[in-house]
Amino acid sequence: MKNDFLKWLLPIVILLNACGKDDVKPITTVLTAAKGLYVLSEGGSDTKLGYYNLATGAFTGDFYRQQNSDDLGQTGNDMLQYGSKLYIVMNVSSNITVLNAANAALIKRIDFKTGSGAKKFPRYAIGYKNNIYVSSTKDSSVTVIDTASLSIVKTISVGPNPEGMAIVGNSLYVANSGGYNFIDGPDSTISVVNLSTQIEINRIKIGTKNPQKIEANSVGDLYVSGYGDFGAVPASVSVISSATNTVKKELGPDFPYAFVRICKDVAYFYNNYGGAGTSKVYNTITNALVRSEFVSDGTVITTPYGLNVDEQSGDVYINDAKDYTSSGFVTCFDKDGKKKFLFSVSPGVNPNKVLFIR
Repeated sequence: MKNDFLKWLLPIVILLNACGKDDVKPITTVLTAAKGLYVLSEGGSDTKLGYYNLATGAFTGDFYRQQNSDDLGQTGNDMLQYGSKLYIVMNVSSNITVLNAANAALIKRIDFKTGSGAKKFPRYAIGYKNNIYVSSTKDSSVTVIDTASLSIVKTISVGPNPEGMAIVGNSLYVANSGGYNFIDGPDSTISVVNLSTQIEINRIKIGTKNPQKIEANSVGDLYVSGYGDFGAVPASVSVISSATNTVKKELGPDFPYAFVRICKDVAYFYNNYGGAGTSKVYNTITNALVRSEFVSDGTVITTPYGLNVDEQSGDVYINDAKDYTSSGFVTCFDKDGKKKFLFSVSPGVNPNKVLFIR
């Protein structure tokens, strides 16, 4: 009888503990279908958060204002859902805007300032073990936000003008662009931060100049894409082994891409400043080219400004900034590169991120 009681009690205790941890994502092997999309449009000066209902096809272009009777601010650079909250990185406004992920209701704005009160200009965010890590270009740092208190708990010094980040195991990898090194030129390093001590422990020299994005595959290889030296040196891609923290290979002149997105070990490379095609598709396990051009039905994307993949459906969403001043579009493609639907992000400008709401 005692054993039967414990058999029933243990699952209840586990369930109660899980429900008490608001910002820990449950481990699941199957994703439910997305019911909608949040679309972040960074704007020229006025950022918009839109919502697209996948069931009805209706798009609310200024969903944040509808929910909060306020404006987001200037230059929303990145957006992350972690647990029940949505974190929007506001670059020029220099804050992290925290929303309820279910309805976009404002919870808190976290100011990003240096000790002297200057703006830190945050860029990208990533979540890990109840912390949000945010790169900032002004003071070359990664700021740590506790997701329970929504307060800044630490600032980690990294390389110059950090941009994108990725996590493998207990290590945070940070792309140091050096984009503001007007005398010495762009940087070519990746900072490695131990997430237990929250201290930079290594810098890896790579061939890619001005690294922007960094993404990991399932075996811990990190793909780093960068702008180069804005014409003098072309964009390129480096691959790092997280097992040895050394450069595994440089992908060479056939990969002049500044941005990369990896989903289920498939890498999508693209540019937002021109170049051939919309996106090159590459298998990071077999090291084989899947397609030199992802779009297979002739659909034209003028200015690729973001690419996100729905892991559950395999659909690929490509954001088009058009001419950077008029409202752009989001186009959904199936995994074979055929258009399923598109919608304007009006009144938004320069759509750069899509999140899937389930």
